[in-house]
Amino acid sequence: MEYMTTKQAAEKWNMIIRQVQAACESGRVESAIRTGHMWLIHKDAPKPIDGRTKAAKQNKTDAEGKK
Repeated sequence: MEYMTTKQAAEKWNMIIRQVQAACESGRVESAIRTGHMWLIHKDAPKPIDGRTKAAKQNKTDAEGKK
């Protein structure tokens, strides 16, 4: 498996590094692995959904309805 760093993911997903780190910490990037002080993300991982968007709020509502 090939992995990318948070810096590489930020460039690929057009985000800032801190946003990628926060997504990894909150579990929104499923393939993220913490190794020491850095995150490794699978090269094929999809861009996490921004929690502030309408789509994210809809996903949250759908997930709560399935419980």
